[in-house]
Amino acid sequence: MSDTHQVICYPVGNGDTTQIVLSNGRRILLDYCHRQNGEDSETPEIDLNARLKEELQQAERDYFDIVGFTHADRDHIQGSTEFFELQHAEKYRGQGRIKIRCLWVPAAILLEEAERDEQSEEFCILRQEARYRLLEGKDILVFSKPMALAEWLEPKLKERGESANARDHLFIDAGTIVPGFSLTKDGVEFFCHSPFIKHCDEGDIIRNSAALIFNIRFHSDHSHYDYLHIGDAAWEDIEDIVNTTRYHKNDDRLEWNLYNIPHHCSYLALSDDKGTQETEPKPLVKDLLLQGRNEAYIISSSKPILDLKESYLEIQPPHIQARKTYERHLKEVGGRKFVVTMEEPTAKKPEPLIFEVTTAGITWQRSSSIGAAAIVTSKPLRAG
Repeated sequence: MSDTHQVICYPVGNGDTTQIVLSNGRRILLDYCHRQNGEDSETPEIDLNARLKEELQQAERDYFDIVGFTHADRDHIQGSTEFFELQHAEKYRGQGRIKIRCLWVPAAILLEEAERDEQSEEFCILRQEARYRLLEGKDILVFSKPMALAEWLEPKLKERGESANARDHLFIDAGTIVPGFSLTKDGVEFFCHSPFIKHCDEGDIIRNSAALIFNIRFHSDHSHYDYLHIGDAAWEDIEDIVNTTRYHKNDDRLEWNLYNIPHHCSYLALSDDKGTQETEPKPLVKDLLLQGRNEAYIISSSKPILDLKESYLEIQPPHIQARKTYERHLKEVGGRKFVVTMEEPTAKKPEPLIFEVTTAGITWQRSSSIGAAAIVTSKPLRAG
């Protein structure tokens, strides 16, 4: 029997929460956005707290193997410090909180200072947790080690009687495979595209640029399938990644069967010009879009994207012009469907998007609006 992995994208409005469930039972949660109105059964957003706890209970677990926060914007961390058990203070433990066996964060989360207006109390608590775990030397991986972080960390290690490089094994560089998972043992590996050291050492930290970006490669029997998970990157960041990846001859890490597009279908992930009817992507962004494999899917973690006259004037994402761009390029590579988290099966009552990864390809376990189940299968022409 072939290995079966799942990628689950939750309908949380203009926010991000994705869970990866491996065939061996390990669970990885990327970002967490619990909307209070999701607790009202009359609103379309999902009650993320209840759903995740129910899923863990069914799996007889009270923990995730990995919880990764791509960056610290509210729509990627909202409610996290009430939902998860945190190690740095007793008041954040017990009481039904869900444990994090290993926390993944970009270096920016440890470095950002709290006096800036946009930094919420919740961010400060999360930053404190990441700093605590790093100093304790366990249950965390930090992506990139900029000089600013080394300058913060090394004096504290000296106070503890430890060497300056005592935590080096907890730092992950861009362009490398994250330790702890393997294609042979787990059927998955995580290739880190970003952040780069320069994102924290060259001027002010821009959260979206300094965020976690992964190529997640699934293996099932003798086939592999690639999932691009990108937080809120702008087009400049994407072009930087494409250039760097090609320079290091890791071109295959730009290919994708699933692409979770940046920033809730914002045109700024494609270009600095929204366009009137459609956004024209920058050259290297276009190159990335054309790396989609036959019958691939694009996922937009966003509110519904309607093709109405007033939609073309929207300032905040999602943008209909960006959707049209993604759909056009998806069609060009023989892709399957552009899927929006808050539209399936209906905009009034969306359900999580569940993609199964097997040797047969990518299968969208699609729920219909009348309660029956439909299965949409994609088999890429090129599978590792």
